[in-house]
Amino acid sequence: MLKDSRLLFKLWLKNPRSIGAVAVSSPELAAAMARQVPKKLDGYVVELGGGTGSVTRALLAAGVPADKLVVIERDPTLHRYLSDHFPGVHVLLGDAVHLPNLLRRHEIAPVAAIVSSLPLLSLKRSIQLRIGAQAFAVLEPGAPLIQFTYGLFSPLPRERLGILGEVEERVLQNLPPASVWRFTKPSGARAILRKPARHRFSLRGRSKLDYAA
Repeated sequence: MLKDSRLLFKLWLKNPRSIGAVAVSSPELAAAMARQVPKKLDGYVVELGGGTGSVTRALLAAGVPADKLVVIERDPTLHRYLSDHFPGVHVLLGDAVHLPNLLRRHEIAPVAAIVSSLPLLSLKRSIQLRIGAQAFAVLEPGAPLIQFTYGLFSPLPRERLGILGEVEERVLQNLPPASVWRFTKPSGARAILRKPARHRFSLRGRSKLDYAA
């Protein structure tokens, strides 16, 4: 784990914008995320932002077959690291904002769950929306998007995306403490990227609903 943290820190020093976090997720947080994956899988589990593989290890330990696990990593160094350390797992070099095209190119379908370690709250709202929309464009009906966050609020704008979401676990052993969210699209839902409702009061140009979503 120390070796993994050093690698992340080295990459962060080289290009801070390309690395979302300089600390490896704790085994407790990784296990909490893996627990949210459905036990009976009828398709692939896609991990967004593989990093150094802490969540990948937890998913495999939880029983996800290696040939049904797909890890998306956009950093070339981390992509090579994951490919070397997890033989049998589909490790793809790419960006979550292009998820449907990336999975289609590698003939990966259906998708039974997405597990994300992306630092969504640090991204622009437009990128958050795009990643959320792309994720639910590939997920099977009712399949979950699992996302951890260090923030107090939802890492995805639920109303804008037309999705449901709530905290499933809080991991106090992690540093800093983290929350694991589970998002799903309601049955029959069609609208994605809804226009935000108008509100009389706002915080720095964003509605209160956006902050609480």
